[in-house]
Amino acid sequence: MFYGLFLRGHSPELLRQDIDVPRPLLEKWLSSPRYNEPEFRQAVERVYRYRKQVLAIFDELVGNPGNGRLRLQ
Repeated sequence: MFYGLFLRGHSPELLRQDIDVPRPLLEKWLSSPRYNEPEFRQAVERVYRYRKQVLAIFDELVGNPGNGRLRLQ
């Protein structure tokens, strides 16, 4: 889905921000006393890992800025 948006002209950097879960946000979720349930914590960690995998795939398809790869359409 994100790669499709990229091919339609969306900014790769904005798409990366949409895909990524910043580490400080993850730590905030995991440190909140409201979310002490082990199931919730496991789900958050699973979502975090999944988003990082999606981001890695996106970066492989799009190429990181400045690495000289051309965008094919």
